[in-house]
Amino acid sequence: MEPIVRADIAAFGAGRAEMANAMIEQSGMRIRPDRNRGRSAGINPSGRFEPVSRHVFDDGWSSLEELPPFKTEVQVEKPRTIITRNESPDISFDRSINPYRGCEHGCVYCFARPTHAFMGLSPGLDFESKLFAKPDAARLLDKELSKDGYQPRTIAIGTNTDPYQPIEKQYRIMREILEVLEARGHPVGIVTKSALVTRDIDILSRMAERGLAKVALSVTTMDRMLARTMEPRASTPTKRLEAIRQLSDAGVPASVMVAPIIPGLTDQEMERILDSAYAAGAREAGYVVLRLPLEVSPIFKDWLLRHYPDRYRHVMSLIRSMRDGKDYDSEWGKRMKGAGPYAWQIGRRFEITARRLGLNIERRTLRTDQFIAAGKDQEQLMLL
Repeated sequence: MEPIVRADIAAFGAGRAEMANAMIEQSGMRIRPDRNRGRSAGINPSGRFEPVSRHVFDDGWSSLEELPPFKTEVQVEKPRTIITRNESPDISFDRSINPYRGCEHGCVYCFARPTHAFMGLSPGLDFESKLFAKPDAARLLDKELSKDGYQPRTIAIGTNTDPYQPIEKQYRIMREILEVLEARGHPVGIVTKSALVTRDIDILSRMAERGLAKVALSVTTMDRMLARTMEPRASTPTKRLEAIRQLSDAGVPASVMVAPIIPGLTDQEMERILDSAYAAGAREAGYVVLRLPLEVSPIFKDWLLRHYPDRYRHVMSLIRSMRDGKDYDSEWGKRMKGAGPYAWQIGRRFEITARRLGLNIERRTLRTDQFIAAGKDQEQLMLL
C-alpha cells in the first residue's frame, strides 16, 4: 500500500490531488475502468498475509487488453458452526450469523473488507466479486439451537456482510435461516442495505407479531449519484426508504441506521435521512461514523481521489480530527462515534433531530421466552 501512502502525503502537499492521482496511476495498482465497471474499489491489493503484492504493468507483449472484467464468482463454504460469538463491550449483541463471506454490494467503506485477507484474497475488488455462500447455514443453526444448555438471545444478522446481497435471490439462505428461527421462536435483528428484505415480509411479520423480529435499513446518502459510486450494487436510497415503509405497514419494527456518516461528504444529509425515514415509518434510529480499519483506509482513499479529488484534503482532515490524528482509532467506545469537536457536533445534531421527530422514545426489546428447545425425537431425526 506504499503508493497510497505516498499519494496521501502528496495530496496534502504542494502537489495536491492531481499529483496524488498521477502517483497511484503510475504505481500500477489501479485496475482499468473497463475491468471494474459497476464496482467501487479501484484497486485489488494482495491481502496482508500474502508474501507477494500485485501490480499491473505492460511488459511489452501488449497482453493487458486481454484481461477480462471482474465477474461475480461464488464458492460454497462448509463451516462447522454458523453462530459467531462476540464479546466487544461497545456492541449490543453477543451472537451473529453471516450467511455469506464477501459482499457484492461493494460498499467502498465496508469495515468487513479486511476479513477477505483470511481467505488469501484481496480486500479490494476480490471482496466484491469473489464471494462465499454457506448453504448449510439453516441446518447448522438448527443443530446449534438444539444443544443442551443453549440460552436464547437476539441473533444479529447483517452486522458483517449483507444477508440480502444480490446472490441471496439465488441461494435463499437467509430465508431458510428465518424459517428455522420462526419455528424455534428465536429472536432476530437484521441490518441490511437491500430492499430484497421485503421478500421475507411474510415470515418477518409473523415473527414481529410475536415480538421476535426487527429490521434496520442502513442509509448512507440520499444522493443517487453518490450512492451509485460508493455502494454500487446496493438498493437505491429511495428503495431502502420504501422497504422501511413496507416493513412498517406489515407490523415489522423498522429502524434506520445513518451509517456510515462520512464527514465532509455525507454528514450534511443526516437530518434529511432521519426525516425521510421517519416519514416512511421508522421509529428507531442510530448512526455510526466512518471507520477505516486496516486495508479499508487505502481503498477508501483511492476511491476518494478518483471521484472527489477536490474534497480529499477536507474529508481526510475531518476523519483524522475524530480519530486522534489517525485514519482510524480502534479503541472501544470511540471507534463507532469518534471523538473531538466534530464528532461531538454530529452526535448533538443526531440527538436533536431524533428528539424533534420522536425517534427512539421507546426501543423495542425482542422476546426470548418463546424459544423452543429441540425435543429428543427431533434430536434423533437430526442424526439420520
